[in-house]
Amino acid sequence: MTSMINKTRQEWQSRLTPEQYRVTREHGTEPAFSGEYDKHYDSGIYQCICCGQDLFHSDHKYDSGSGWPSFYQPMVKENIGLSKDRSWLMVRNEVHCSRCEGHLGHVFEDGPKPTGLRYCINSVALKFKGS
Repeated sequence: MTSMINKTRQEWQSRLTPEQYRVTREHGTEPAFSGEYDKHYDSGIYQCICCGQDLFHSDHKYDSGSGWPSFYQPMVKENIGLSKDRSWLMVRNEVHCSRCEGHLGHVFEDGPKPTGLRYCINSVALKFKGS
């Protein structure tokens, strides 16, 4: 198991752009259809922008029409953490990186087979490593 990465607010701010920091460290959301990876379909691995941990493989990406990159399963289940998000007057399942706890997005139960899940992820929380 990979050890947790803990940084101060100042360390994260010096490492990330203001938008990356807002989304990943302050649980923000980028506007729909604005992200670099929404319509991106190259082969490779999507990693956490904060710590570089492998999160999703392009083989599991699909166009959900939501305006955010969507995946039906993580690359390695243990690399993703879940927590309850009670903002916006509803309860959602927040997705975060298990190593640095960076906010990635949310997971919903309206995805395609074989999992029926839709990991709706902010592009700004990811970096792509092509095959």
